[in-house]
Amino acid sequence: MTLQSFRRGYERFLERICIALMAALALEVTAGVAFRYSGHSLVWYDEVATILLAWVTFYGSALAVLKHAHMGVPEVVRMLPAGPRVAAAVVAQLCTMAFFVLLAWVGYTILEILASDRLVSLPEVSVAYANSVIPISAVLFIVGQLLVFPEVLRSARGGAAAGGHA
Repeated sequence: MTLQSFRRGYERFLERICIALMAALALEVTAGVAFRYSGHSLVWYDEVATILLAWVTFYGSALAVLKHAHMGVPEVVRMLPAGPRVAAAVVAQLCTMAFFVLLAWVGYTILEILASDRLVSLPEVSVAYANSVIPISAVLFIVGQLLVFPEVLRSARGGAAAGGHA
């Protein structure tokens, strides 16, 4: 299996997760509105919608790495001479990865602290479960960064920053 085929499979995997989460959110919001309209509001509607929205955001962010869809300032890197341009691209990638390694570690540590806390509207669900998206998506983000790193490096060597990544 080549790096490109793994990347395509990984991208499809993240797309499926995001689609499933968006569908679940749409169904949950629709059900919440229908039940509220019928006079039988769902107690858990707002809390679950908030969690699903956070999950879509975090998993979508991991997917955005592969598509170079995060905000960046590629023109600054593009204007640099070849040597500093490659160095800037590498430093930017390493700083981003270091941040997500830290986020994964801290996110995992917080899960242990939240293990005994429960959701307000669904006391059988642990708050740690709802917040597990933080370390999981951080690891997914790191994998994405590693997969796009060769492309970013190749682009920096060639003089054009890759689609929004510096």
